[in-house]
Amino acid sequence: MKNRILLKYIAVILLIGSAMQAQYIVKPEKGYSQEIGTTVFMLENLKNRITMSIKDLTKEQTDYLLVEDANRIGAMIYHLATTEKFYQVFTFENREFNEEEKAKWDLALELGDPARKALVGQPIEYYLKIWDEVRNETLRLLKTKDDKWFNAVTKEKSMNNYFAWFHVMEHQANHMGQIQMIKNRLPK
Repeated sequence: MKNRILLKYIAVILLIGSAMQAQYIVKPEKGYSQEIGTTVFMLENLKNRITMSIKDLTKEQTDYLLVEDANRIGAMIYHLATTEKFYQVFTFENREFNEEEKAKWDLALELGDPARKALVGQPIEYYLKIWDEVRNETLRLLKTKDDKWFNAVTKEKSMNNYFAWFHVMEHQANHMGQIQMIKNRLPK
């Protein structure tokens, strides 16, 4: 009898362990080519983790300035959306921002003093909505491409599209760490 209980206990532990482990598997998202789908999975994972960590911030927390020359969390989210928008244009249209796009996005592209002063007073939802809109367009555009396009290096660029979107991911991961550091230092 004790052996049966022990075996059932072990089976439950193994079942729970394998279910928990399954959530840590990188796999291509459906509807995309293999490598693009894997990249989409990782982009979405990063965005979801960042979003979950900040979605409940107050306006004061969103605008909190850790030190005088730092960036605010809201501005960093806008910056992530802007960087992703830049790489949409760069990879899908093989160009940089035009004048109209610069007027809309340049403030958050570089961050720093002008953005620090201008990007305040909005709730976190404002910045997340901008990022959601940019991401939805990224996902729509990536569905139209295949791995041959993803890996192609053009004469105009010194990188392939895969590296460009890898850079978007590493950029988001970098700012995820900065955002978490600021969150950990928010006044209680």
